This record gives sequence, structure tokens and C-alpha cells, in this order.
Amino acid sequence: MKSAASHPAQVAVAAGVVLLGLALGGGAVGIPSAAGYGGVGPNFLPWLVAIALTGCGLLMLREALTGGFRQLPEDDAPQPAWWPGLVWVSAGLLANAALITTIGFILSCGLCYLLAVQGLRRAAGQPVGPRTLAVDAVSGITIAAPVFWAFTQFLGINLPGLTSTGWL
Repeated sequence: MKSAASHPAQVAVAAGVVLLGLALGGGAVGIPSAAGYGGVGPNFLPWLVAIALTGCGLLMLREALTGGFRQLPEDDAPQPAWWPGLVWVSAGLLANAALITTIGFILSCGLCYLLAVQGLRRAAGQPVGPRTLAVDAVSGITIAAPVFWAFTQFLGINLPGLTSTGWL
């Protein structure tokens, strides 16, 4: 367990989370609040995220100022950055941005998930093979499809699809 002294790096991280939450709240101010179907407007989710992030940051700041993050092991030495993982995750984000209008939301987000998870698996030293690639691809599509349908069919928000039916 950590000692009772505060840790400057932990205070800085916590303060950064609070500032990020406040910045998101500032951005949410500019989003119109006209309620859509069901009484929820487009600014609801940004406000929810901003409030939750600010709250978590304040809790982290309290922990950092009153003795540090208590659940960290005593011998928590900094680990070197693993840059190939950053490349995998960045490739997923860039591929998603580049392909979303070409192959649609579901497939581009599935690809983003696949590439990001590959980076995380490799960083953790997990074995990677055809089976894990297939599982990750199916998992990504399984997550992206209901999100796409919820936004397009239930909330009426247009996302790029593969077909004009609104279901793919």
C-alpha cells in the first residue's frame, strides 16, 4: 500500500481528468438542446460524459491529495512504453476514419476494434493467431451492429451504412 503523502504525478493525472471533463462540458454548451423523440436531445450524452468524467477526476484528486492511489502495489515501477501497441491502436482509429464512408459504420468499427485489440493483446504478450483474429473480428462487428441500429433505427441519427436499407 502507498504511504500517506500525496504524489505529484497522481495529482497531475487527476487534475488532468478534471480539466478534460470541464473541457467536455464547455464543448457540450455549444450543442443544441432541442429534445428529440423521447425528450432526449443531442447534448444529453456529452453532458453525461462530462459530468461523469469530472466526478471521477474529483474522486481521483481527493485520493491523490489524501495519500495517493491506495490500490497501487508498493513496487509499481514505471514500465517502458510499448510503441507497436500505439501503432496498432492508431491504425485502427485511422482505418475507421478513412473507411467509414466506404464500407459503412459496422465494418469500419469492427476493423477498428480488431486492430486495437490486436495491439492490446500483443502488448500483454498474449498469443495471436487465426482463431483470435476471427474472434476479435466477430466481437467487433457484434458490438458495432447494435450501436449502429440503435442510432439509425431508434434515434434517427444518420450513420454511414453499407447499404441504403439502414440495417447494414
